[in-house]
Amino acid sequence: MLILLRLLAILLIPVLGYMGLRRLAIRYSLNQRQFNLLLLLSAMLGVIVILIVLGRIPPTFILAPIMVAGTFLLRNLHLLIRLLPLWQMFRKKTHTAYGSSGGNDSSSIRTRFLQMELQHSTGDMDGEVLEGAHRGARLSALDLAALMALVEECRVDNDSLQLLEAYLDRVHPQWRGQSEEQGEAQGQGGTVAEEKMDRATALEILGLTDGATEDEIVLAHRRLMQKMHPDRGGSGYLAKKINAARDFLLGRH
Repeated sequence: MLILLRLLAILLIPVLGYMGLRRLAIRYSLNQRQFNLLLLLSAMLGVIVILIVLGRIPPTFILAPIMVAGTFLLRNLHLLIRLLPLWQMFRKKTHTAYGSSGGNDSSSIRTRFLQMELQHSTGDMDGEVLEGAHRGARLSALDLAALMALVEECRVDNDSLQLLEAYLDRVHPQWRGQSEEQGEAQGQGGTVAEEKMDRATALEILGLTDGATEDEIVLAHRRLMQKMHPDRGGSGYLAKKINAARDFLLGRH
């Protein structure tokens, strides 16, 4: 009977562990790299637990290091608290140097006038002008006067106009007060994009590749909405596009 219980525990531990990790990844919006690291650490811990259940190693094998680590943390807690700001600064610099090059860390939206990139981890936006007097220029390289001129050019395409307004709201929050036609611009921004959503566009918006699973779609949507939701300083237009991309890929359209 004891042997049967041990075998059952060996089978259940990996299954339950993986299901728990998927729930954690969705709840805390972990990217694929973070999930893989968590999976590796959990697998190592699972192997140790299984060996303890089988009686191959004593429980003290895992309890002893935990007690040593706990004692170390208690004795050096004041030092760790002092080092925390330095660690946060190091993480910020590391992300600035390497964070923007990840495969799933960014996504893009293309309209007639703009190709806009969104950084998932920071919510930063930048893009390239595809048409008009500033064709080929990066938005971050244009001053406010040039961006206001681009607004006028984009009025012929509602998608481009709303996307540019979202960028301006984030980078130049006071731009509407400097526009003589503020009321007209706001009046044209009430609809979602007229262009029809397709699979390639939806994947591009969420920063996914073909073959993405339902969990990956939900995770990418949640990660983007944490940065782009209007209640958190994001854009209503981008939030609608992100929701539309998720709904299309999940078959809710």
